[in-house]
Amino acid sequence: MNLTVRILIGMAAGLVLGVAIKQIGFASDGVFMMHVVGGLLTAGGDIFVNSLRLMVVPLVFVSLVCGASALSDGPSMGRLGGKTLGLYLVTTAIAVTLALSVALIISPGEGTNITVPDGFESREAPSFWQTLVDIVPTNPIAAMAEGKMLQVIVFALLLGITLTRTGERGARIKGFFEDLNEVMMGLISILIKLAPYGVFCLMTTLFARLDLGDILKLVSYFMSVVIALVLHATLVYPTLLWVLGRLNPVVFFKKMREPMIVAFSTASSGATLPVTLRTVEHRVGVKNEVASFAIPLGATINMDGTAIMQGVATVFIAQFYNIDLTVMDYVTVVLTATMASVGTAAVPGVGLITLAMVLTQVGLPVEGIALIIGVDRLLDMLRTAVNVSGDGTVAAIVARSENMFDKAIFDDPNAGAVFDVKEHGAN
Repeated sequence: MNLTVRILIGMAAGLVLGVAIKQIGFASDGVFMMHVVGGLLTAGGDIFVNSLRLMVVPLVFVSLVCGASALSDGPSMGRLGGKTLGLYLVTTAIAVTLALSVALIISPGEGTNITVPDGFESREAPSFWQTLVDIVPTNPIAAMAEGKMLQVIVFALLLGITLTRTGERGARIKGFFEDLNEVMMGLISILIKLAPYGVFCLMTTLFARLDLGDILKLVSYFMSVVIALVLHATLVYPTLLWVLGRLNPVVFFKKMREPMIVAFSTASSGATLPVTLRTVEHRVGVKNEVASFAIPLGATINMDGTAIMQGVATVFIAQFYNIDLTVMDYVTVVLTATMASVGTAAVPGVGLITLAMVLTQVGLPVEGIALIIGVDRLLDMLRTAVNVSGDGTVAAIVARSENMFDKAIFDDPNAGAVFDVKEHGAN
């Protein structure tokens, strides 16, 4: 059994067990819910997510130093960064536009019979310009300790570029980072073997606590987001891969299935980043120079799935409060949601924060966010999988355009499957 099958089995088993626990109706303060679901299973899921997160900062830093040192030409780095950032913003704008179109057709907020929960307070998002200032670290060690990924990316880029300009000493340090990068990839291969067990724990705890009544109340909203996510993943990304990257979308998504499954389970692009980076390099065929830059940047600022949620939620809340939006309001939603994906990159809970920004821009009540919180966790899993697939799509397209793509790896179905090949070889 390969890793993907094992993860899917763990996911299915966790879903079934979680639904069974919910149907049995254990008391929330009882021994089973407190010590088995809230204790053993929750701890198992947290350990898995933490094992991935422990790799994020060191892996991004080391890998990006290697990539930047290989791109010693300044114009090459600028061209690479421009293409990557531009594609991320374009796909986000397409995502918002698609979401608005789907929501206007389905009209999820019309005739909805729910009440607005009390006590909701939205957090204030930092300004776009303040975020730009905060990208440059004053203390790179503190940035690593606090997981401020944009600051880590900037410091790693500067260090990698400097290594190429310091002669023999820089070459020795560059060799050390290249060796360390290979060790990091080996560590990922070990940790990812925990995925089936971690996914089982995460899915069990989620569905044991999930209130299915919230989904039934918001079924139109829920399905609108799901439809928009599916359309974006199955139409927009394949079209971009085929037209801009000249790559087979079916092969690409087969290669990306593991990070997408992990992203769905953890609902965290950041926690999935080590798996995504390893997959894009060793299974898709993107050279380290591109992957080490595009993937961490995408995990930080690329939010196509989140943008889709914002588009649908805006229409839903407007219809719920019987507020008519003009064409210019919808244009404002597209622009605000696209720029907010960069402007609030380092803020936890970015999806709801950027939604608050969008609602404010078009004059809708921010309190409407409370209507959708009940189903947001499940939708967060779906949109994170879309975000991760978008990161891989942009990395592959940029790599192809820069002649930094290994087509032989892409065409080889077994390329990069370290955990599977080694196990079969041992047998």
